[in-house]
Amino acid sequence: MKQRIVTGIVGGAVFVTMVWLGGWVFSLFISVLASLAMVELLKMKRIAPISVMGIISLLSMWLLLVPTNWFEQVVPFHFTKVEIFIFVILVLLMFTVITKNTFTFDQVGFVILSSVYVGFGFHYLIMTREIPDYGLYLVFFVLLLIWTTDSGAYFVGRKWGKNKLWPDISPKKTIEGSIGGIIAAVIVGLVFYAYFPIFPSYITAIMVILVASVFGQLGDLVESALKRHYSVKDSGNVLPGHGGILDRFDSLIYVMPILHLLQLI
Repeated sequence: MKQRIVTGIVGGAVFVTMVWLGGWVFSLFISVLASLAMVELLKMKRIAPISVMGIISLLSMWLLLVPTNWFEQVVPFHFTKVEIFIFVILVLLMFTVITKNTFTFDQVGFVILSSVYVGFGFHYLIMTREIPDYGLYLVFFVLLLIWTTDSGAYFVGRKWGKNKLWPDISPKKTIEGSIGGIIAAVIVGLVFYAYFPIFPSYITAIMVILVASVFGQLGDLVESALKRHYSVKDSGNVLPGHGGILDRFDSLIYVMPILHLLQLI
């Protein structure tokens, strides 16, 4: 427990500092975290990061991760990131034929889905921080909602939790805890918004709060499902007492793309 607390304090302080600094420092920091998260997924699948498939997976993830302005400065061709990613998919499918299914369709699916999950998740975190004037507050707002939801779900679940939320995926989570987490997020989120009105209306703020709280919990369940599928307790051990990068950022990288796709931020 002591190790967990120390790691949480130090890790939280480092992350908050990086968010505060923003700019290329934050983008580079997030790129490192995304790379570690991708390595964790590869190891779950028992793929060596330094291998043909491992390197292809990392390159695919970086393609989706990097901010568009970085990409345009490095790549001299007039292709978008999505167009190049589609081309990569077609090349991977071609490899299934060339290798006579040594490189299988399932492995192609793993590369694609992992790249999108990690790459786009962290990409939208970078993009949110880069929003002029409000980026810093938006990132802190979503972080606060996720942390509040987790804490509310934990304490409410411990005291009143009786009905399991999804026992096949996460045996300890309860419906009561989940609802408690959402209520806690609404209360804390509205207090935050009262002091920092970063949205055009309370309706938008409430929509962001509900999406972040509900889909944050779903993101946590997605990562739990991954760990159960690959029979691992934690995604990694880079954070002593907390597991891996995916264990800590599963909710955040799931919520950020959804908020952007729904045009809430």
